[in-house]
Amino acid sequence: MTRRSITDEDGVENLVEYLIITGVLLVLLVITMFSVNAVFMEGPANKLTYHAFVDIGNGLSTRIVDIYVIAPGNGAIETKFDIPDDVAGQDYAVEMDDERGGDQVIVISRGTTTNRIAIAGIGATMGVTGNTTGSGINRLVYNSSGVS
Repeated sequence: MTRRSITDEDGVENLVEYLIITGVLLVLLVITMFSVNAVFMEGPANKLTYHAFVDIGNGLSTRIVDIYVIAPGNGAIETKFDIPDDVAGQDYAVEMDDERGGDQVIVISRGTTTNRIAIAGIGATMGVTGNTTGSGINRLVYNSSGVS
């Protein structure tokens, strides 16, 4: 049996090996963290945002149609309502817009996510204008004279 003596080079060799392996593992950990964020956090948040915007747009469309149905021939009507203040922790904007075919839609948007929800059946007979955000109490106003 031969005995090998431990030298200074052996200690440095072990330290360098440890540092290289640790560095490679840290780089892989950082890459994994970015991938996990995109796949497991941003994807579901975007899907939640899309479906929440659809629900908000459908609710607004229903409220607008309800106002149209009970609107007086001569006079005004106003209603106040609340929509979610934020979706997935962020604000959003709501606008009324005209489509190319003359139909009116509710556009709900934030950043790159935009949903367009048709106003059920009244787009051709009554013009709807305005915009809002999710914060605070919102209101719908109908005035037969066209002035609000």
